[in-house]
Amino acid sequence: MGYNRDLLRVCNEIRVEVRRSLMNRFSKLLLVGTALAFMAPAVAAPTLTFKFTTLNIPGSMQAYANGISEAGVIAGTYFDTVGIPHGFTLKGKTVTKIDDPKGLGTFAQGISPNGSAIVGYYINSTGKNFGFLMKGKKFTDVLGPKGAFTDIAYGVNDGGEVVGLYVNSASKKQGFRLLNGKYTTMDIGSSFTSAQGVNNSGDIVLYWADSGGNFESSLYNGKTYKTINVPGALSSFAWGINNAGDVVYWFVDSTGYHGALRLGSKYYSLNDPKGVAETYGYGLNDHRQIVGSYGLSPHLNGYEATY
Repeated sequence: MGYNRDLLRVCNEIRVEVRRSLMNRFSKLLLVGTALAFMAPAVAAPTLTFKFTTLNIPGSMQAYANGISEAGVIAGTYFDTVGIPHGFTLKGKTVTKIDDPKGLGTFAQGISPNGSAIVGYYINSTGKNFGFLMKGKKFTDVLGPKGAFTDIAYGVNDGGEVVGLYVNSASKKQGFRLLNGKYTTMDIGSSFTSAQGVNNSGDIVLYWADSGGNFESSLYNGKTYKTINVPGALSSFAWGINNAGDVVYWFVDSTGYHGALRLGSKYYSLNDPKGVAETYGYGLNDHRQIVGSYGLSPHLNGYEATY
């Protein structure tokens, strides 16, 4: 049992750190009391109708749907009944498990639009996580820029461009891009920057910690960074981008954790249809399909939403 606890602790280190920071700030806001009653929720208008389907991953305690190809193949991660993480793909009703041979646990984080490549990370025997790129049944390490102590690969496009997050020896967290065998650090001048998704045009979405302790989101077009925060959010996490340039998020406002979709210049709320759970948006394609997770942490289930 101790082994499983240690493994899960390492696997979720970055996610837990983000959530802890946000919850600390959220708790402080709650102390304001009645002032929150007059705060407008983020992306109050306009609206879209989303149809949610909960994913069925046999043998899982919880699951995260992290990316979706143009053909509708979903890539994600589930925890089995003894708490070990495995990557997976879901094509129709067929689930295929993904385990990096070097890993004690494997997380699949993204899938290319054409479905030929999957990226993620594995936990090795020393407790460190390292990125991987999988094509067919072949795994290739994605080890991050020179000096990376540990890293995660989050997104990949059809050209093989990979984006992610790495931690250096000084524990600074920075985004990276891997293109044609060359790593480039993506740093917006923050102590925490993560590159989450990349489309076939090379546009990249990132989130980063600002000086006030909140998290903001940006779109990088190869030359400049443009801020694309969810309106009214305390913190915005841009997580996926499709070839049309639409962006899916999760964000925090005065009422909790929600998903969001950016179409052009408009933002739409993406919430658990029962209205009681946390909702996270992680990936999308060009066919009006979004994937993510919802539930009450730590018990989350993957979903697919159409609109």
